[in-house]
Amino acid sequence: MSRRTATADRAREQATEKATGKTTGKTTGKVPPTVETTYREAMRAAHREALLRDPRVFLMGEDVGRYGGSFAVSLGLLEEFGEERIRDTPLSESAFTGAGVGAAMRGLRPIVEIMTVNFSLLALDQILDNAATLRHMSGGQLSVPLVIRMTTGAGRQLAAQHSHSLEGWYASIPGLRVLAPATLEDARGMLWPALEDPDPVLIFEHGSLYNLSGTLPVEPTPVDIERAAVRRPGTDVTLIAYAGGLGKALAAADLLAAEGISAEVVDLRVLRPLDDATIIGSVSRTHRAVVVDEAWRSGSLAAEVTARIVEQAFYELDAPVERVCAAEVPIPYPHHLEEAALPQPEGIAAAARRAVGEHG
Repeated sequence: MSRRTATADRAREQATEKATGKTTGKTTGKVPPTVETTYREAMRAAHREALLRDPRVFLMGEDVGRYGGSFAVSLGLLEEFGEERIRDTPLSESAFTGAGVGAAMRGLRPIVEIMTVNFSLLALDQILDNAATLRHMSGGQLSVPLVIRMTTGAGRQLAAQHSHSLEGWYASIPGLRVLAPATLEDARGMLWPALEDPDPVLIFEHGSLYNLSGTLPVEPTPVDIERAAVRRPGTDVTLIAYAGGLGKALAAADLLAAEGISAEVVDLRVLRPLDDATIIGSVSRTHRAVVVDEAWRSGSLAAEVTARIVEQAFYELDAPVERVCAAEVPIPYPHHLEEAALPQPEGIAAAARRAVGEHG
């Protein structure tokens, strides 16, 4: 399969984006003005603000310039900022990621875009053996203030080479900070604090979220890249999710609410370092947990979260921790098989019912 397969739906996405448009909301009193936007547009606004804010910031990657980005995140930035700061690169993840590491070490603030997480494996040596380790190996003398963005996740019929969720692998690497924005606020607000971090930061954008729409304040608000967030309070069971799984967890909470089960939904947001305090605090309130992860169950981030819950809150649990993960197969291409392989709201709700019903 060609790498361009990952961009086959770009024209349709741009048409949707154009149809959505932007409108400034009316305000009264002290309510800040808002704008209608999408996840994609929020990411683009974050890049534009960073480029305007700091002349050391530049973006590089495959098709980020004239093509406007594989998922149209950087559309229009080349025309505004020029080729020095919006740099198209050859199809060599190892080469341009390595160039980003070198630029960061020399004092610049590069943003490296890798088309999909699958292709990031071609740059794993640069990420793991260089970016993540140089502070340690230099005795604290060298910093690598590099941001690497990549699309992750399935649900768009892009087949196995473009659809896996490998962020849990990266979340196991010391020396990295790993972020997974699932909301418009996080899409808009996580980039700048990531650029301020003296160490490498990986940002995983779930491909199903780019057309997510809603409102944001016209003026950007600070975003925390240290802690998880409780997106919905509840009392009976905690649903723990991130990225593309957050919307499914919230949908499952709606299904459960119709049955009288109150589910609290925690958005991990920061996959490394994990915010144990928010996770354990929620489980201590509800005494039951369901962990949702689009990655494979074996060796997953869900397994790590489950282990921490058992280690730190075992006596708070009224039921075994449930995990809802992807099937142990390469992500299928056919739509019905892809849907069957991924966590869905009904499966998440079923796991919560088991926790609450069988052990309630």
